[in-house]
Amino acid sequence: MGATTAGRAVLVTGASTGIGRATAGALAERGARVLMVARDAGRGEDARREVAARAERAGRGGSAEVLLADLSVQAEVRRLGAAVRERAPRLDVLVNNAGGYFDARRETADGVEATLALNHLAYVLLTRELDAPLRAAGAATGDARVVVVASDAHQAVRALPLDDLQARRGYGAVRQYSVSKLANVMWAYALARRLEGTGVAVNALHPGVVGSNFAAGQGGLWGAFFAVARPLLLSPEKGARTSVYLASDPAIRGATGGYYKRQRPARSSAASRDVAAQEALWAEGERLVGGG
Repeated sequence: MGATTAGRAVLVTGASTGIGRATAGALAERGARVLMVARDAGRGEDARREVAARAERAGRGGSAEVLLADLSVQAEVRRLGAAVRERAPRLDVLVNNAGGYFDARRETADGVEATLALNHLAYVLLTRELDAPLRAAGAATGDARVVVVASDAHQAVRALPLDDLQARRGYGAVRQYSVSKLANVMWAYALARRLEGTGVAVNALHPGVVGSNFAAGQGGLWGAFFAVARPLLLSPEKGARTSVYLASDPAIRGATGGYYKRQRPARSSAASRDVAAQEALWAEGERLVGGG
């Protein structure tokens, strides 16, 4: 794996806890220069120290630094994009990992429903902001990668509700989370088509059900489930394996437009493979983040 990771610039969102932190650590161990996006300075620095220590122990030249941003706020995503472009004019890997679960409907500073804003539109906008450094890496190496952390929760939605993506007509926390994850998979397929021939591969994944801090402090059935079941679920390190595989494994160099589970290709839902719906979602995402 080191052949595709040592010396490469990698950005991981949601890197202060859970799968993101484990992903950042594993890639730094393999020699990557890892830019870790965190919302909270204290948790971000704690994670950075851990990841840097892992890199130092591995002795492959990996490193870690933290960039702060609340990815539910579009102005902060744009600010983050500018900071990354300055630090990494060539970005080899972008791992869109940050996400959340909200037991009640709320809107962000941009007036967008929070689940959609954080779990999906942040992926859309940040990837667009980093288009130039990703393409630069693709042109130089033929092996830049965008990794989209989705979920098999997308299978619960029979069709993307394009006329009500923000759940204004009725909010269910589990359903809205599933809608956001379906949007991730559909958008990843649409992005892969747009980047064909650029040397930038795009793949989505299901990490498994991980015993991280996901849904911590939330009520409802999922909050209760994670509180009780967390000791029985996958560790963040195991949950990160497919993200790390898609970000670094030389065996899948050039593979794009896929959905993966347990480090293997898998079949996503029929709804996710609807190309017309993917294109409609793409257009709506661009509208919600201010055009293109």
